[in-house]
Amino acid sequence: MRVSVVGAGLGGLALAQGLRGAGIEADVFERDPGIVARFQGYRLVLDPTGFQAVRDCLPTRWHPLLDEIVMDASAGQLVLDPRLNEIGRLGGGRTGIVVDRQVLRHLLLTGLTVHTDAALTGYEVLAGGGVRARFARREPATADLLVGADGVTSAVRGVLSPRTVPTDTGVRFVIGRTPLTDEFAGLSRAYGSKIAGDGVSLLLGAMRFRTPPKQAAEQLAPDVTLPDIGDYVRWAMILPPNGSLGNLSAQDAVLSRMEGWHPELRALIEQADPDNSTLLSIRVVEPGERWAPGPVTLLGDAIHATSPTGGNGANTALRDADLLRRRLIEAEAGRQDLFDAVGDYEREMFAYGAQAVRSSLEKLPAFAPGVKPS
Repeated sequence: MRVSVVGAGLGGLALAQGLRGAGIEADVFERDPGIVARFQGYRLVLDPTGFQAVRDCLPTRWHPLLDEIVMDASAGQLVLDPRLNEIGRLGGGRTGIVVDRQVLRHLLLTGLTVHTDAALTGYEVLAGGGVRARFARREPATADLLVGADGVTSAVRGVLSPRTVPTDTGVRFVIGRTPLTDEFAGLSRAYGSKIAGDGVSLLLGAMRFRTPPKQAAEQLAPDVTLPDIGDYVRWAMILPPNGSLGNLSAQDAVLSRMEGWHPELRALIEQADPDNSTLLSIRVVEPGERWAPGPVTLLGDAIHATSPTGGNGANTALRDADLLRRRLIEAEAGRQDLFDAVGDYEREMFAYGAQAVRSSLEKLPAFAPGVKPS
């Protein structure tokens, strides 16, 4: 069996790693001109299902390294005012495993065949079986299965399920990161909490590695090369609906909304890396009608993109990867027909994927000022 995975995000890479470990050929095609063309280094909280999924997709020899580059998540999810006084609670504290997306992505990339500058332009199902994917600047690729793991604007979904389109919630947010130094020790109670300002919310999250990733790889898995990064604070300011930056940079736009805020909060934004601060929109994709069975399927944000306030986007994509991996191993072993295996995956994925989107939208109003409950 040969599988073509379109998209080098966490879900697509986890699937490719899991198939590679099972002896199934898997090529990854990424539209970006290079693996690090876009910065993708923010912290993620994985729930037990998501963390186990990525663990199961990785070779067991890398498990000690994975365990060393994460941290436990535990936050009271307080609501604070701009002077850091507690004014409420968001609900029960959230627990899980915190990972850095950039570091995890580099681990998942190790040993894979990844073709960059490979923007998909379409595909065709072959009469004799299989599927041929076409790309703008490279030769077509033929496989038994094509997996669209290419995000909210999925080119694969555009052909497979053209009526399934993203919905813009109207919510915009600025995201960035700042090195975690002793200067910000006083902000510890704000990590994992919401700071409620005038029409905006600021969310902070700390990333503290048990061992610096580059050093951990050198000690535990010399065949893996991880980025040389240190501890940091991930911050995100959620703007009013349809908010914009105007003519300001991402950092300046955030600071312009922090008049009179606690000086440590302002310093956190002032000392952020300007190259890693950007404005993003919150769009969701809800699974609609199932498509006809065939040698093409979807994974992750391509079929069930969630609001980041739900904290379940990466978890659901990794769950997809592990589930599809397991089904394809059954097909490779001859215990199930390929299309039946993919159909079983899709039925289960559609159910929990739709629930993940609904759950994330239900939580959005608690973080986004002016958004009405769905």
